[in-house]
Amino acid sequence: MTSLLDSLLKYEMIIALLWVGLVMYVSHLISRYLTRNRMPGVAIAIGLGLFFAYFGGSKGVADHPLLAGMAVIGGSMMRDFSIVSTAMGASISEIRKAGGRAILSLFVGILAAFVFGVVSGLSMGYADPVSLATIGAGACTFIVGPVTGTALGASSEVIAISIATGVIKTIFVTILTPLLARRIGLDNPQTAMAYGGIIGTTSGVAAGLAATDARLVPYGALTATFYTGMGCLLCPSVLFFLLRALLA
Repeated sequence: MTSLLDSLLKYEMIIALLWVGLVMYVSHLISRYLTRNRMPGVAIAIGLGLFFAYFGGSKGVADHPLLAGMAVIGGSMMRDFSIVSTAMGASISEIRKAGGRAILSLFVGILAAFVFGVVSGLSMGYADPVSLATIGAGACTFIVGPVTGTALGASSEVIAISIATGVIKTIFVTILTPLLARRIGLDNPQTAMAYGGIIGTTSGVAAGLAATDARLVPYGALTATFYTGMGCLLCPSVLFFLLRALLA
């Protein structure tokens, strides 16, 4: 047994990939047989991932020697590679059809999420512009939140709240997207791009669209990726200065 364990520890990336595959397989079984596909398997997989991470250490399950490879798979490098490679599947002709609507959706989505986050921060008792801007940025995505908080010098507690806000948003988007797709006309590349621009959380939009129609994933991921970049630019600068002026 010791020899087997030592051999497995030498191939941590393979073990990590097998672990991800197992979680996805179990999640889709749960989706199929327990929820009759009403809850997408990817949403259940995210829930299971958070459940296992809760029992891990500072790096989640990657703190366990057997799953050390998860630190690479779950790291920023693989995340960014996945986002870029997904968006590369989009058709230029379909992107052109979206036109100004996709661009407008980015600004509307960022502003709406930021305002919602600021209001949430006020309800939690925060009153300083730095904390409110950080929480507002977290409502955009769990990436924009810590980027904004670090740039503005927010406390670790506020940055943690911003990350948690973004993660919760991702989970809700993942679960609700396939349930609401028909009602909001989410069935073509143009609406998928507008949806990605308004919602913004790339992982949530991609997972939700994958459960709705896999052909729409590249379009939603494309604008959602731009959303994250624009959020990192606007939240710690323009939106922060506007917020500070309003609270002065």
